[in-house]
Amino acid sequence: MRMHANARLSHEENLKTPPLAQDDNQAPVKLDPPAFRRRLMSWYRAHARELPWRGISDPYKTWVSEVMLQQTRVEAVIEHYNDFLRRFPTILALALAAEEEVLAAWSGLGYYRRARMLHKAAQFITRERGGALPHTAAELRTLPGIGEYTCAAIASIAFGESVAVVDGNVERVLLRLTGHAEQTNAAGRAFIQQQANLLVPRRRVENDTNAAGDHNQAMMELGATICLPRAPLCLHCPVYGLCATRGEHATQPRTAQKSRPAAYLLSIRKRGVITEVLLERRADDVSLMAGMYELPPLPQDAVAGREPMLRLRHAITNTNYYVQVFAPRDRKDRSLRRAVPASRDDLHWIRTSRLGSLALTGLARKVLQRLDVMAVRPITFPEPDTEPPKMNSPRGESRLKSSSRSAGAPK
Repeated sequence: MRMHANARLSHEENLKTPPLAQDDNQAPVKLDPPAFRRRLMSWYRAHARELPWRGISDPYKTWVSEVMLQQTRVEAVIEHYNDFLRRFPTILALALAAEEEVLAAWSGLGYYRRARMLHKAAQFITRERGGALPHTAAELRTLPGIGEYTCAAIASIAFGESVAVVDGNVERVLLRLTGHAEQTNAAGRAFIQQQANLLVPRRRVENDTNAAGDHNQAMMELGATICLPRAPLCLHCPVYGLCATRGEHATQPRTAQKSRPAAYLLSIRKRGVITEVLLERRADDVSLMAGMYELPPLPQDAVAGREPMLRLRHAITNTNYYVQVFAPRDRKDRSLRRAVPASRDDLHWIRTSRLGSLALTGLARKVLQRLDVMAVRPITFPEPDTEPPKMNSPRGESRLKSSSRSAGAPK
């Protein structure tokens, strides 16, 4: 990729800057906000990734992308983002949808509470605010399921508010820039927020420029593509010359991943030209994936001595599940079906043609697609949004055309 002239100059400045002395006990380096912003934005204008939620002027779409990107890989979000917006193109469409429809569109992204809260917030906005998304971080914070990060991201990217966005990528960039030791307590979080607030520019909205929103996106982009958790690409970093660490920083020990085995039944039957698969509906009162459909779980002793038709690993929060999927050996083999602990009322024969519109767990979707029981959805990209930014909204705020958005490494 060719560098713009300004980006090339910034890179040359970086290489001329002598390394900073490293000392575990030294005070955090003070940042130079104007110099930092100048180098960061020169790099960002030249190297920002093209993603489907960039270059849009609809705050609702920004909101959807921000919620999807929380703790989720960019690749997974790309696969679902456009399809979700085709199903629910407006806040009103989302508010009027049944929860099961929303969960079905969300299936595969995980953390399904996000989808439920997004749905509840759309209903609240429709009922209490006439369908208009709030324009400030303080107002956005009052909506169901919108936390400090999400409200700041929407307020700055969609409406230009000068408020700093802090996600895992931004935190890592700031810790390395300042040479500050990682702290997981309130004092550590306050330090990061203070540094982020120091760097974010004042509100400036003109033509295609959204100073605060572009800055926040550039910060996240830097952490996602250059200032990586492992083996950061320091020689390509636009602010290398301002960085106190220049490499990986010391981090607190992470909680070790747990490992658990899991077994599931794949039972398929034909009724004429119709193919059906047996699924279990999870109870409405369970803490994870309530009301969603999955393959019927099997006890480990029921599959002893059997060869699985599929093995895969599936991660949920801090647990790796080593999954095996079993099918009956023939039509007379009913032992697996009898071993399913679920009651008959929780088991349902579902047409395979309906699977795409069903609220499936991410694991069920993965297995059914791997075994060609369910079609894999193609990834499509929408036409570019050519509508100009609406600079005079009813509340006197600007609906800005977001030039870009970054996602976490790897979310």
